[in-house]
Amino acid sequence: MTADRHAALAATHALPGIPVDADGPVFREPWEAHAFAIAVTLHARGLFTWPEWAAALAEEIARAQAEGDSDCGDTYYRHWLATLERLVADKGVTTSANLARYRDAWDHAADRTPHGKPIELSPEDFAG
Repeated sequence: MTADRHAALAATHALPGIPVDADGPVFREPWEAHAFAIAVTLHARGLFTWPEWAAALAEEIARAQAEGDSDCGDTYYRHWLATLERLVADKGVTTSANLARYRDAWDHAADRTPHGKPIELSPEDFAG
């Protein structure tokens, strides 16, 4: 078993809410797998413990539900992404402003990219 697969399986055991099948975590979209992988990697590098992650994710889900999220399961990894952004900012890995800057750049890059083509950032995406 590879280290990545072992880390993914450990995450699914530490965080029982993760959608899984017999092969491991299940994702609806590729970006969800990326968000999962980022969280697993940051955990492996010691940025947070799984109990700390679970508490932060629970807070994010509760906040979203209080704001009207219907919790149908299709927003689960959006909560992961929001939790990742909050933790990396809270722990000083980057700032909320820098996260917003990159989010805006990715939005700009996506807007200018033809459907079906890979989205790539360029310096012009940051001029805004």
